[in-house]
Amino acid sequence: MTTTRRYPGDPGLPYNAFAKECPSRGTLEHVTGRWGALTLGALSEGSLRFNELRRRVGGVSEKMLSQTLHALERDGLVHREAQPTNPPRVDYELTPLGHEAARRVLSLIHFLEDSMDDVLLARESYDARGAR
Repeated sequence: MTTTRRYPGDPGLPYNAFAKECPSRGTLEHVTGRWGALTLGALSEGSLRFNELRRRVGGVSEKMLSQTLHALERDGLVHREAQPTNPPRVDYELTPLGHEAARRVLSLIHFLEDSMDDVLLARESYDARGAR
């Protein structure tokens, strides 16, 4: 039996990411944004420290990675563990919910990687037509 999930503040409204006031939209943005998807994918390989993660996700700035990790942690997808050492050691890892999200995002990433020849041909064709 499937149950309809509903807003906690208004049990009359089902979650619907297509509705602008739905809280799932924010999490969708965090997960599917460039840095969120790549961060989840990188952490699917195991726990990483901040700088290890930054090196793994090529091109992300320190500020953007920090913001992304905060958003994913707030959404319950990433767990941050600070070790009381000198210097401090902070590790990031996926929660069970984060592993499920990463599995789904990686499926999309792998599909796109496998389809890039077709995508590049489509781009060439589009550009040759002068389409706008």
